[in-house]
Amino acid sequence: MSSPEIEVEVVTARPRVELVPRSHLSIELGHLYMEDLLHPERIREHFAKIKPWTDFLLTRHAGQRVSTCFLVDEYFSKIRSPAELIPELIEAASAEGIVIDYLARESGCAEAGGVSPASLVMARVVPDPPQGANGSRPPAHETGWLTNAEGMRTSLNQAMAGRRWAPPKENGALAHSVCLDVQLWDNPLDGERRWSCAFLSAVWQLLRLGLLRHQGKAIVTPDQWKGPYPDAWSELPAVIKLGERAQPFYAFRTMTVLETRFSDVEAAVRMILGRVAIDPVVAAQVRQQAAAQNVELPDDIVRRVSHVFSDGI
Repeated sequence: MSSPEIEVEVVTARPRVELVPRSHLSIELGHLYMEDLLHPERIREHFAKIKPWTDFLLTRHAGQRVSTCFLVDEYFSKIRSPAELIPELIEAASAEGIVIDYLARESGCAEAGGVSPASLVMARVVPDPPQGANGSRPPAHETGWLTNAEGMRTSLNQAMAGRRWAPPKENGALAHSVCLDVQLWDNPLDGERRWSCAFLSAVWQLLRLGLLRHQGKAIVTPDQWKGPYPDAWSELPAVIKLGERAQPFYAFRTMTVLETRFSDVEAAVRMILGRVAIDPVVAAQVRQQAAAQNVELPDDIVRRVSHVFSDGI
């Protein structure tokens, strides 16, 4: 007599991946250092400069879901409090007819609700060894440095041995090389890892694109802020919602409007993004969302990120 068939349910340890709503485009209205935000007139000047670009982007994407955001860099400096600064930001933007839908604090890219988005991204930075590499360069998770080229560093021993100089060569260069060596973090005197501006900016882009998960859940869920703003930045969530009618914080693509002095940092951001391995389940989920909404979406994450560099000309 044959044995009866037994149905076996296979249970995996992987949690369900949360599906997040998305705008078509997330426009960042500013990413200034705290020192830039010391004076109200400097803030008003900033929004006046970006007004033409903001109007152009909103007109170009009319009929689409577009959300705006502003990032306050209080990771490296906390000179001004939220209670003092946020009303000034809202008022200065409003004076130019600009609406800030979401406000974020940069330290939220390092730690948000008991989770470190920066650590999650660092764990997904993959090596890109150049052809013929012998493994003499330690990996980025040990050194805190990421490069896109071969021969960026020559040790003192090699120099003393009389080794001839050779120029660096970009990995996958076409005709000529553009070589970058980017610091991701350092360890100050207290020994706690301090993330670099470039790395936190890369994390910020991945947050806006909705590509980060912790145990299957989205890292931030921005809620409408009600009541007075606190005196300490740590009392605010990583991202808060300011606009009552705001479209979703997460988006298929991002656009960041910055002054030209930030162009070097953003070049580093794009290099970092090109070296981050996105969770394939999340990546497939986003592609399915895009296809269902007839949104053209590049497979390359870096191509989903755009910048406008302007000093108000």
